[in-house]
Amino acid sequence: MSGDEFPGPEEKAEGKSDAGPEVGPEVGPEGKRNGRGNSGANGREDDGSSGRGNGLGSAGGSEILALRFESHRARLRAVAHRMLGSLAEADDAVQEAWLRLSRADAGAVANLGGWLTTTVGRICLDMLRSRRTRREEPLDEPDVRLPEPVLAPVTGADPEQEALLADSVGLALLVVLETLSPAERLAFVLHDLFAVPFDEVATVLGRSPAATRQLASRARRRVQGGAPASDAGPDRQREVVDAFLAAARDGDFDGLVAVLDPDVVARTGAGVTTGAAAVASGAIAFGRLAAVGRPALVNGVVGVVGLMEGRVVSVLSFTVVHGRIAVIDIVREPGRLAGLDVTFLEG
Repeated sequence: MSGDEFPGPEEKAEGKSDAGPEVGPEVGPEGKRNGRGNSGANGREDDGSSGRGNGLGSAGGSEILALRFESHRARLRAVAHRMLGSLAEADDAVQEAWLRLSRADAGAVANLGGWLTTTVGRICLDMLRSRRTRREEPLDEPDVRLPEPVLAPVTGADPEQEALLADSVGLALLVVLETLSPAERLAFVLHDLFAVPFDEVATVLGRSPAATRQLASRARRRVQGGAPASDAGPDRQREVVDAFLAAARDGDFDGLVAVLDPDVVARTGAGVTTGAAAVASGAIAFGRLAAVGRPALVNGVVGVVGLMEGRVVSVLSFTVVHGRIAVIDIVREPGRLAGLDVTFLEG
């Protein structure tokens, strides 16, 4: 698993957009960053922090405000990760939301969870626009900007890793989200994934609710066409991935084709390879290093981590549909792999 996996076309020049404001320094209330919050599935409920007279804006209410912010941290981190595709940037966005809350009249906030969600969305929108101006914007297909993966052992994840997985979505979906414009991504993530009403999303975007609905609809069509969901359980996923690795190690072209969907898509940061024959050929070239591959959960689905001399050189995520591999997402950029915790793979 090296830089040779499934080579794609050369990268194209990226577009530009207006930059947003800088994200503030990392400060915030004490508490575990990856802790689970108490908000519901869509976080729209009143958590007891709504209305005036609750002391949030008073001089003695800072500790209460910090505790209530912490109850929303996990959900806010999930929103930011879906928006940005980076755990580090997601944490920065959440910390900036805390800064803004600490400077605001929190006692006047009628729904703290909703206020924080839209605030994080606005911060992420600014960060995505700034990313474009720094020429880090995701490229138009067939080139893609691969997000940072979230890793855990196939079995026996510890509570912190389980929390990370609970806050993650499949790598295939994150890859497609990276191809959307910042406005499309925000409309889809906030409305479709977190049930924020279009009127509130429109306020963040500075557009009409009707225009925001169109953005979300356009994003939805691209997601549905580019991010199939695995329909196999973990055991079946592991069987298919193991068969892929065995065929790659043996240079078994026919064996690879048998385990690949005829229209399989393999994506790297450099581009996209499609079709079972083309992907199998790339896998044969990669097979000389397949022996160093270790199984792991990658954003909640079975994948493979490539290790060389204790260093992560690639992460592969597989989407298994109808018993065959439909999508392979390959992360190999050193900057996106350097911070990964793979201690659970040792031994």
